[in-house]
Amino acid sequence: MADWCNLQDRNFADKHSGGIRLIINCIYSMDELPDHLVWEILGRIRKTVDRNSASAACKRFYKLDNEQRHCLRVGCGLDPANEALVSLCDRFPNLTKVEITYSGWMSRLGKQLDDQGLFVLSNNCPCLVDLTLSYCTFITDVGLRYLASCSNLSALRLNFTTRITGCGILSLVVGCKNLTLLHLIRCLNVNSVEWLEYLGKLETLEDLLIKNCRAIGEGDLIKLGLSWRKLKRLQFEVDANYRYMKVYDRLAVDRWQKQWVPCENMVELSLINCIISPGRGLACVLGKCRNLEKIHLDMCVGVTDSDIINLAQKSSNLRSISLRAPSDFSLPLLMNNPLRLTDESLNALAHNCAMLESVRISFSDGEFPSFSFFTLDGILSLIQKCPVRELILDHVYSFNDVGMEALCSAQYLEILELVKCQEISDEGLQLVTQFPRLRILRMKKCLGVTDDGLKPLVGSYKLDLLAVEDCPQISERSVQGAARSVSFRQDLSWMY
Repeated sequence: MADWCNLQDRNFADKHSGGIRLIINCIYSMDELPDHLVWEILGRIRKTVDRNSASAACKRFYKLDNEQRHCLRVGCGLDPANEALVSLCDRFPNLTKVEITYSGWMSRLGKQLDDQGLFVLSNNCPCLVDLTLSYCTFITDVGLRYLASCSNLSALRLNFTTRITGCGILSLVVGCKNLTLLHLIRCLNVNSVEWLEYLGKLETLEDLLIKNCRAIGEGDLIKLGLSWRKLKRLQFEVDANYRYMKVYDRLAVDRWQKQWVPCENMVELSLINCIISPGRGLACVLGKCRNLEKIHLDMCVGVTDSDIINLAQKSSNLRSISLRAPSDFSLPLLMNNPLRLTDESLNALAHNCAMLESVRISFSDGEFPSFSFFTLDGILSLIQKCPVRELILDHVYSFNDVGMEALCSAQYLEILELVKCQEISDEGLQLVTQFPRLRILRMKKCLGVTDDGLKPLVGSYKLDLLAVEDCPQISERSVQGAARSVSFRQDLSWMY
């Protein structure tokens, strides 16, 4: 007897894909429906729960779904972990992407996946290309050695896998010579960097993220060698609490003298809590990224105008920049030799980066505000000379009502976010109705604006979205009707 499946009025098309909707209005015999049509149906189901329901409709759907399923995400419910993984690998023989996460795990939820589980994965998933392991605290270097046999592995993400060391990473990269993406987040015991040297020789790496791995410093990145020429995305973040507990380590910077760094293919660069030494190390990188489109510099000690000017002159394709600078007194170690960015940096960006469309400028929450960095003129030069579509200002005291008035001529501005911009008053806020293309306005922790500032917006529906958070003088009632969609939250604990 043939298997039957009633698919009447079931829309399996992804409505966000823009493709043709597939609607089957009849009752088809599963013996007559071609395999490629079944795969088309299953391929358009995006949610895992819906995919599971569809595969349970009949035996043929179940079989074909097992063959086609390429992605798998499992977590605390994997119990017993190793045995369950064997069953999953048997059921889905063509898996290419696997994510295993134990976020929120407690001992009563059963034993986590361990090294033996990675042995199972490496032996039963021959097509494995992309692997993510998060909070897998039972995994050691032994497990990574098992993964070294996955010759097709090209993307690996390790998040808080606390038992692995640099030796395990080295054994893995030696076996997985096609690795193009490597993300290490809070891998606290990765204390050797021979694996960086080996990756440098392979010249395959395109995406590298190292976040809060305490034993890896800025000076170690030079060991990537010629792999810099292939690197398209670099995200490097130092654990600030760990760094500032120690004496300022000049040797960590001096290890990397001024060298030729071939990073012309870099598209995205993010540096957080890094030490930038003039003419050395990461400062050399900033002036050589000819194809850079996005840069994020967050609390990077030592960045100077010359660094940003070199960056602007070489990176004419820059589309997005985010600068978060320490306030004047937030880093006591540098009080005797303050290194500040000025309007010269912003003017260089304005004159050289004609494609710049996203700008974020912010300062740390120091005890004293930063008046000596960027002025209003410097910020406005970016708005006037670049097609800035998104502007985010955080803790920028120099931006006031005059700045809001200048934004009335910002022909490209669509998104404006103001955080702790205390010099803006109701008079400046009321000018929002005159902004030519503004669609989204977000305000957070702004003390100088009240309900009166929003009155011109009520009923105008100029904005698609208005979001107000923790502004003590704005009430929830005043935001109603001020945009097509509104969001309001009030938590004033930050003031005390």
